[in-house]
Amino acid sequence: MTVQISGSIAFDTIMVFEGRFKDHILPDQTHMLNVAFLAPEMRQEYGGCAANIAYTLRGLGRDCGLLGAIGRDGGEYLQRLSSLGIDTSRVLAAEDCYSAQAFITTDLDDNQITAFHPGAMNRAGEVGLGDVQASLGIVSPNGRDAMIRHAQEFAARKIPFIFDPGQAMPIFGQSDLEAFVSQATWVAVNDYEGHMLAEKLNTSIESLAQKLPGGLILTRGAEGVEVMQLGLRHGIEGLDVQRIFGLPAADPTGCGDAFRGGLLFGLSCGASLLDSARLGNVMGAIKVTHRGGQNHTIRPLEVHQHLQNLYPDTAERLGSQLRPA
Repeated sequence: MTVQISGSIAFDTIMVFEGRFKDHILPDQTHMLNVAFLAPEMRQEYGGCAANIAYTLRGLGRDCGLLGAIGRDGGEYLQRLSSLGIDTSRVLAAEDCYSAQAFITTDLDDNQITAFHPGAMNRAGEVGLGDVQASLGIVSPNGRDAMIRHAQEFAARKIPFIFDPGQAMPIFGQSDLEAFVSQATWVAVNDYEGHMLAEKLNTSIESLAQKLPGGLILTRGAEGVEVMQLGLRHGIEGLDVQRIFGLPAADPTGCGDAFRGGLLFGLSCGASLLDSARLGNVMGAIKVTHRGGQNHTIRPLEVHQHLQNLYPDTAERLGSQLRPA
């Protein structure tokens, strides 16, 4: 099983505001918003949706490749990804621009305000699947042309894939989104994105889920995950990381990507959508105890033990994949 991941490869500059955004934004004055948040703590991390997803997926032991682009400042990053065993042969190296950059400010409630410079990501549509092998894919936030091209290529080659519009949703109109949904096997969105997608398609989340061959995954942050498939809804509770790991939540950046890494691993094993989402829930919880999107250590045996403690039936079904002979 090889998974191809279309999405951004970026640097994250992460700042922490030692307050709460809601205390400094007046709802009736947003038409003239002018606020500044003092952020004494700042760091730069490796990031980008595709790279973060690949980091977790490869850490679980699954072969995967990236479909994206990186700029003239990304040589060291590309080498790092390759050293992890991630296939970067379909990553465009653009020397005339910078890599994508995300500037993220997080408050004490883990709310985030992000400014994003796409840079080389806008050229990711210049590369496609080519002759690489793929049995599963995901189209996550990337350049507009790249997302359209890669979805079309997955569909043309009958490769099941997840459509994960994320923060790229505003760049697409109704007809574009209808095309993505018609091509995809699954859709993965957070609660806010799910309602936005349904609104843009003039439908409900429940109706949207019923149109998908595989189903819809709705993440709710600390409140857990909802899986919608074949007219049924399955709730997965959020995990108390302090109780499970003995560590406090440190940083939400990249949690959704870690979740998707676990989700893809499960699906690539032939697991049900519910079992795959449960594994994703564990991977997101592991990530949240570490800063940055690619600093969590992934030990498949430990992951299996967490599954055993939390979801014994899922652990039994996935055990042979996480505990190879």
